[in-house]
Amino acid sequence: MSEPTGAARRRGPFQVGDQVQLTDPKGRHYTFTLQAGNQFHTHKGAFPHDELIGAPEGTVVRTTGNVPYLALRPLLPDYVLSMPRGAAVIYPKDAGQILAMADIFAGARVVEAGVGSGALSTYLLRAVGDTGTLASYERRQDFADIAKGNVERYFGGPHPAWKLTVGDLQDNLVETDVDRVILDMLAPWECLDVASKALVPGGLICCYVATTTQMSKTVEALREHGTFTEPQAWETMVRTWHLEGLAVRPDHRMIGHTGFLLTSRRLADGVEPPLRRRRPAKGAYGEDYDNGTPEPTLQERAAARAATRAADQVDLG
Repeated sequence: MSEPTGAARRRGPFQVGDQVQLTDPKGRHYTFTLQAGNQFHTHKGAFPHDELIGAPEGTVVRTTGNVPYLALRPLLPDYVLSMPRGAAVIYPKDAGQILAMADIFAGARVVEAGVGSGALSTYLLRAVGDTGTLASYERRQDFADIAKGNVERYFGGPHPAWKLTVGDLQDNLVETDVDRVILDMLAPWECLDVASKALVPGGLICCYVATTTQMSKTVEALREHGTFTEPQAWETMVRTWHLEGLAVRPDHRMIGHTGFLLTSRRLADGVEPPLRRRRPAKGAYGEDYDNGTPEPTLQERAAARAATRAADQVDLG
C-alpha cells in the first residue's frame, strides 16, 4: 500500500527538494529548499547544501564562521507562517481549532471558500487524506496562484484530493453531499443558501470572521435561515511561557485575538429548529421577555429589527 501524499517527505534523511528549517543559537528560524551544489549564506558565514543532503534530521551544521545551526524539517505550523503570502494566513491555533471542532476526518468531503494563501487548505488536505475531497473556491486569481504554489510545495506536487476553482462560491458550487463547509470570507452569510443545499443532514458549517459585527450578522443569518442548529462561537488565545531554570513565567507577548470561529449543524430537510429557552438580554430584540418564555420567533425578531431601523431614521431626520 502506497503512503499518503506527502508522507515520504516528512521522514528519513534529507533529500534534494526538501524544505529545511535552521535554528540559530538565538532561536531564530531560517527556511530554505535543499538544492545540490547550492550554499546557504548568512551574516555569520555559509555552508554547502550538500552537507545536509543524505544527513538525518536533527543534524547540526556549522557555517564558515563556526556558528552552529540545528537542521530539521519545518512542521506544518512553521511552514504556513513562513510561506509566501498573498492574503493573511489563518494562524495555526485557529487551523487546529477548525480541524478539531469542525471534526475534519479522513475521507471527508469538504468545501472551502476563501483560500487566501493556502494555509488552511494544506491543513484540510492533510486531514481528509487521499480518500477525501477538498473543493476550494477563491475569488482572486493571484491568491489562487499563490495558494496552489504553497500547497504543492508542501506536498511535493499536486494533491489528488484537491480541486481549486477561481470564482464566487455562490455562482460556482457544484459539489453535493458535502460533509463540511468552511467559510473564510468577509460576508459568510451570503453563502448560507448554497452551503445548506450542498451539506448532508448533520453536516457542519464553520465560519471564520474577524469582527464582532461579522460574527453577530452571521449568527443571526444562521438562525433565520431555518436549516441550521443554534450556532456556537468562540475565540482562542495562546500564551507561551518563559522557561529558564527556576525562572518560569508567562512570556510578555502572546498570540491574542486573530478571529472568531462559528459552527452550526445542518438539519434534516423539513425540520424546524427547536426554539431556545434561553432568555435574551434586555433590548437584544427590542423588548423584554419573561423568564422561561421561548426566544422570539423569526417573525418577531424581523419586526423588532424593522422597528429599530425605523426609529433610527426618525432620529436622524
